[in-house]
Amino acid sequence: MDLGYIDELSARLKALRPLDETEVKRLREEFMISNTYNSNAIEGNSLTLRETALILQEGVTIAEKPLRDHLEAIGHKDAFEYMMALAYARTPLSERNIKELHALVLANDAGNKGVYRRIGVTIMGVAHTPPQPYLVPARMEALMADYGGLKQGRHIIEAVAEFHLRFEGVHPFVDGNGRTGRLILNLELIKSGLLPVDIKFTDRRKYYDCFDAYYTKSHTPDALSALIAQYETAELQRYIAMLERI
Repeated sequence: MDLGYIDELSARLKALRPLDETEVKRLREEFMISNTYNSNAIEGNSLTLRETALILQEGVTIAEKPLRDHLEAIGHKDAFEYMMALAYARTPLSERNIKELHALVLANDAGNKGVYRRIGVTIMGVAHTPPQPYLVPARMEALMADYGGLKQGRHIIEAVAEFHLRFEGVHPFVDGNGRTGRLILNLELIKSGLLPVDIKFTDRRKYYDCFDAYYTKSHTPDALSALIAQYETAELQRYIAMLERI
């Protein structure tokens, strides 16, 4: 994991002539669709990438696919667009905007959207038990208070990796924690001048292993930091290659 190389790539990208507005809009929409597909698929959504695109771009209803899966795609798109607005405004991360993001992600669940959970939960595929519901508000308050310290003297990728691991460990909502957490991760990367990353459904085992490493083995965010860095490097290289061709 070469975080210095990521900083070099980021500086190189900023020095190139930016894409025109139409191209930026196209690339953002492509990323949003891919990110919606992958983030939802990690959580068990059955839509394919093409089906996700048809729903979000054409408003098509996919026969024989659950209504819930359609609503999750639409909710994630709305949450992604809100995340981008927060990023461009450089809005400080807070419990309020985390709950707002979650309310969009879980728009199909009126009783639980944007509300900390009131029941015990487990995390699929991860050997960690989240705190009891009565502890969630205090754990979230502590996590937000600690975040400034996490960023001191560390690369933003290391800081957001640890924040993400701890956020998912608290599992503050009854559902939608993973999707909300990955949007927060991208919010903080963009605010720091980096590109958003799209953790792939095909890498879900590697992704879950990062939580096992943090909670049961190394107790460091190194594994997730490396995974995020891998995605960030690939995104930066892709954008640089695109601009250099132009």
